[in-house]
Amino acid sequence: MIEGLFDVVGAKGPLTFFGSLDAAHLSHGYLLVGPAGVGKKTFARRVAQSLLCEAPKKTLLGYDGTCRACTLFAAGTHPDYVEAEGTVKIGREAGSARQDEQVTARDLVRELSLHGYAGKYRVLLLGDVEFATHEAANALLKFFEEPPDGVIVFLTTSSPGTLLPTIRSRFVEVWFPLLSVEEIVSVLARAGTDSAAARRAAEVAQGSITRAREALDGEESGLRSTAVTWFTEAMEGRAYDLQLDERGATAAQRRSFVASFLEVVRVAARDWAALALVGDDVPMLADDQRSRLQRLSKRDSQQALSVLTAVAEAQKMANTNVTPSLVVDYLRMQLSP
Repeated sequence: MIEGLFDVVGAKGPLTFFGSLDAAHLSHGYLLVGPAGVGKKTFARRVAQSLLCEAPKKTLLGYDGTCRACTLFAAGTHPDYVEAEGTVKIGREAGSARQDEQVTARDLVRELSLHGYAGKYRVLLLGDVEFATHEAANALLKFFEEPPDGVIVFLTTSSPGTLLPTIRSRFVEVWFPLLSVEEIVSVLARAGTDSAAARRAAEVAQGSITRAREALDGEESGLRSTAVTWFTEAMEGRAYDLQLDERGATAAQRRSFVASFLEVVRVAARDWAALALVGDDVPMLADDQRSRLQRLSKRDSQQALSVLTAVAEAQKMANTNVTPSLVVDYLRMQLSP
């Protein structure tokens, strides 16, 4: 149940789950899991605003958008809300979880161990979380297990396998599915995107609003083209170097790139298998890549199944602590004829 505003798209399962909760059954921690770009962080922010909203309501979800708490939240200055993103280090000297560029475990514990300033709850959101070391994760482990009264923690990740089992066991996991084309179109349209452009971007986004926005900016087409080129080269036994270790990105950013890359490869592999087994007129998920995939050598049904299995296995590996470059190299060797 929702009383008031709660502006999210999709997330039917999470909405049903959180909508059925009341304050007595609210856990101290939730791990929001799902592909990149499906709204995990947005959802966590809306729950946080619901918890901090001062308007009286009978449900857990919902906020009025006009009270003092909502005004502070919208401005990013609510004293009982802390949001950070990326890799968490252990930290040595006293700092601020709100102002320091580097997120540290000790700063987070220090910040959230204080009493709430304005209301009943204090909320922490760690988006796309990774821990630099096991020591950094262990520094938060006790805090995650028994946080102070009123502290609610949200972690989001597209790679839950990279988190220590001891961390995951402290949280209630909530799965977020891919968005539909219509849901992505609605998000882009509300942001002022032309309806035709919004639909074109949504149709190549493969369920991710992030990829849809990249398509509008001309970036996603580069990723798609690179991924399909890599797939076609691998299928012909040729190497195509993605230079993952030279991209100047953090470990989390490289992992996110490879997750998006592998999703495009999965679609390309599915379409190639359909062409190989059914024929050139088969419907495709990425119809704009039809001619490139048609030129690939055909394989029998068992070989096609092996290709699809290898891609699925690589996606599972990418969801663990295996380095992205090793995942890509493994898949290239599996696809080679």
